[in-house]
Amino acid sequence: MTRRLPTATHPSTALVTGASSGIGAELAAALAARGCDVVLVARRRDRLDALARRLSGLGVRAHALPCDLTDEAARRELPAAVADLGLEVSILCNGAGVGAAGDFVTVPEEHRTAVLRLNVEATVDLCGRFVPPMVRRGSGAVLTVCSLLSFLPMPRMATYAASKAALLSFTEALHAELRPHGVAVTALCPGTVPTEFMDLAGLGPQVGRMPAWALDDARRVAERGLDALARNRRVVVPSALYRASAASARVLPHAALLGLLRRGSPFPARWPGATAAEARDAGALPVP
Repeated sequence: MTRRLPTATHPSTALVTGASSGIGAELAAALAARGCDVVLVARRRDRLDALARRLSGLGVRAHALPCDLTDEAARRELPAAVADLGLEVSILCNGAGVGAAGDFVTVPEEHRTAVLRLNVEATVDLCGRFVPPMVRRGSGAVLTVCSLLSFLPMPRMATYAASKAALLSFTEALHAELRPHGVAVTALCPGTVPTEFMDLAGLGPQVGRMPAWALDDARRVAERGLDALARNRRVVVPSALYRASAASARVLPHAALLGLLRRGSPFPARWPGATAAEARDAGALPVP
């Protein structure tokens, strides 16, 4: 049976994190095109304001709420900020995320912990703040952007892959818990999407060398995710190519899978911010 997203008439709205760029911005645009009012959350006010102005032209209300989601105190203030706007969140889209490429020993501690803080801690915290009212109303929806790496313990992206595996597990469990309460929950697991995220993770050159057929499109990913959420699908992998990859990961012997991933990892051996000397000291480069 086809299920519609919760009606986003006043005072309800969709809150989208990571809305300043990439998949998050496309989710916000797709929701606005569906007639949803949107609250845009990310750190960069200028980008949020520009997107809010553009989406307001679609006849919906779009509000920019700048917030550093790695800051627990800032997250704590979000529900009150939404309430001050006279709004109630009926759709939560967890689109914010960060990655750090390179052998684990070359990535600085602050970058490793930032990945976990934003990808996992912030998502779980926001669900804890916005999902209980949905349960009380008996209506709502949660879309969490996971990754193909949710299925793959990927060398040279170890912390990011672990964070996305945790998100997938959390989202699937939440799907089972909230289904009887009328709240839809979907994990969106795209493959490689050429967005600013890739550049910030130090993966721009690798993505630039990939053929077009191996890349997911951010707008298409967002549309597929929202379509799946409307049907309350537990997990959606938007492209056939990456669905096949995820299926293969499930059936291959784990040791063989890890060997293939280590030898075929497309990610750089060292974190892009590490000097050659630091990489050698960490054991990520051979000592001449």
